[in-house]
This record gives sequence, C-alpha cells and structure tokens, in this order.
Amino acid sequence: MKHINDVIASARHIFGDVNGGRPQNHIRRADPYGAGQILISTLRLSFIPCVFCIFFCFLLSGCGKVGVLPADNDGGVSGQEDRGKITIGLSQIGSESDWRMASTASVTAAFSSSAGYDLIFDDAQQKQENQLKAIREFIDQGVDYIVLDPVVESGWDSVLSEAKEAGIPVVVYDRRIEVEDDSLYACWIGSDFKLEGERACVWLSEYLESKGVSRNINIADIQGTIGASAQIGRTAALEEAVMLNKNWRIIAQDSGDFTTAKGKEVMTAMLEKYGSDINVVYAENDNMAYGAIEALEARGYKAGVDIDNGEFLVVSFDATHTGLQMTLDGKIAVNTECNPLYGPRLTEIIETLEAGGDVEKETYIEEEQFSGISYIGTIQVRNRPYTVTPLTEDLLSNRKY
Repeated sequence: MKHINDVIASARHIFGDVNGGRPQNHIRRADPYGAGQILISTLRLSFIPCVFCIFFCFLLSGCGKVGVLPADNDGGVSGQEDRGKITIGLSQIGSESDWRMASTASVTAAFSSSAGYDLIFDDAQQKQENQLKAIREFIDQGVDYIVLDPVVESGWDSVLSEAKEAGIPVVVYDRRIEVEDDSLYACWIGSDFKLEGERACVWLSEYLESKGVSRNINIADIQGTIGASAQIGRTAALEEAVMLNKNWRIIAQDSGDFTTAKGKEVMTAMLEKYGSDINVVYAENDNMAYGAIEALEARGYKAGVDIDNGEFLVVSFDATHTGLQMTLDGKIAVNTECNPLYGPRLTEIIETLEAGGDVEKETYIEEEQFSGISYIGTIQVRNRPYTVTPLTEDLLSNRKY
C-alpha cells in the first residue's frame, strides 16, 4: 500500500488535485504545423482516471517507480533529456551581403538540433515590417527565446513589449536597437561600428601623411541602409574625421543599402557627376565596395592606392573573404573587420539564461583590421593602439570566412 500511496501522491503532483488544482509541470511538444518545438502546458486531467491508469501500469511493471528519466554519469538526470529542446525564433535581416550570409551560417549551425535546439528561422528580406510580423509569430508559437538582428534601430518598443508580456526573453545581436525601456530585451552583443569607422579614417589619415599628400581629398561615401547601426556608426566616424582633417571633403554621399548592385548604381551616379575629382571611396561594407570597383573599372578608372596618379583609394568594411582578396590585390586599401561569427557567442548567452544566470547587458566583440600595405602596422584610436594586420596568402587561406 505504501507504493500505491506514493503513486497517488505523484499523480496529484503531476496532474493536480481534483478540487481545482492546477498542473505543476510543463512539457515540450512538437508543433503540429511543423514550426518546431513549442512549450505548452499539460492539460489538466481528471484525477480518478489518471490514478487508475498509473495504478494499472504499476501492477504490470511490478515496480513502484513511474516515468524515471535516465540518469547521467553522476547519477542525476541528463540535462538535455530533462529540458527537451530549446526553441529559438531567429529573425535575420536578409541575405543582402557576403557578411550576412556568413553570419546566418554561423548562427544556424550553432542552434542545431544535435546541440539541443529547435530553430525557427525567418528571413526578413531587409524589411522591418517582416521582422515585426515574424516576432509576433514567434510569440504565438510559444518559442523559448527570440534572437533578433534588427534591420534598423528604432520602432521595436511595441513588439518587444508583447514578447516581454509573454515571458519570452529577446537577445539582440549585430545591429543595435533604441527602445525607451531597456528591460524589453535581455542583452545585446555586437560591433562598435563607430570605432570601426574611426579606425578606417585614422588609417587613411596616416597613409596620406606617409605619402606627403597635403592637397584637398574628395571623398565619396557609399552608405549602408539608412538607420542601420553599421551605417550610423561608420558614417558618423567619417563625418567627424572630415571635421578634424581640414583638407578632407565629402563631395558625394548616398545609400547603397549594403548590396553590390546598389553600390554599383550609386558609384556610377557619383562618377557621372564628379568623375576623377573623387579621390577616396568610403564604402561602408564589402559588397558595396565590390559594386563601386565594378563601376570604376567599367568607366576605365582603377582602384588602387596611388591617388596622385589618378587611382581611386577604396576604404571598406567587413573583411569577408572576397573583400580581403581584393585588399590583398590592392583594389581595397584597408578593410576593417566586422566579425560575423556570432553563433557560439549566442548559444553561450542562451545557455546562461536557461541556467538562470546573468549576462552582460552590452558586449562588444574584438575585431581586426587588414591592409596590403605593410608599413602602417599600428594606429592610435581613442588613446589605444590597434594593430593593422598585413595581408598574406597564407593568412587569407586560413580565415574562417
């Protein structure tokens, strides 16, 4: 009878008391629409039939223990089997650039099924309205965490309030968000985009000084998506550098939306208006630099570092494989890294939150800078030395992206 009483007590704990008690446990169950694993509450069941079922199983099994999970090597319950898979709703900006695709590959690989995750992925095609819709769908599906790479910084307060009300933590990465209440998201991890721009501009200043260039320098700025964190930071750095360098001028500025095609279109329009008056092309990512170089070469111009002899000096960001190959070839003068490999960092954050731990509200990742010009090995930015890595074939072949 003692064993039977134990079973009944367990049934009361699992299914609730017949007098209105609520369920004590939850289970993870597959979404019937194929969207992934979602967390749902067990249905409150009638107590008496459940006891009969458990008692019948008890008689058949000949033991007094029901539903014991397999133990791990330490004698405890295996963590992954205990928790089931963690469901992640990932809203990605799109696939507009080499950098973005490398970032997506890193994150989706990290949130794999074999690692204990069920990933629901949404490509927003560079539209905020698509991201807002996806987040609301994640909320409806009952995901455990929302991971967001936001297309622009503003316009997130309402939807993140809905996620907070649903009890779903939001982790923001890469680009930043601006909200009135920072409790609407758990944390942000990403790049210091303004620092990236400052490093590029300081390198440019030192290079021009090393060549004894003192004449006016005309700069064409091909911006990223207006309102995106990377665009805001890199544009601001250039504009501040122009204020500090009295012979620098921005004579053309337009958005290439971080894509090769738009970068080429914008550069073509700038060349039609200014032609060889442009000395420096400040492309705010590698893909726009590709497009700008295509436009230059289509008109018979050359991208290089000899601006006194009519070459266009191209400054770029991201340090993708193709971008670094162009840097090694001399078509891009300096390339400042924006590291896309967020996957391991994001899983570390999720695992910490899942364990009830605390995470830093903001985390900046360390990044490098590369040039085919080897004699500028170090620059000073914000009273700190930064290394400029000379590119070689061996270094490029061993890069992860």
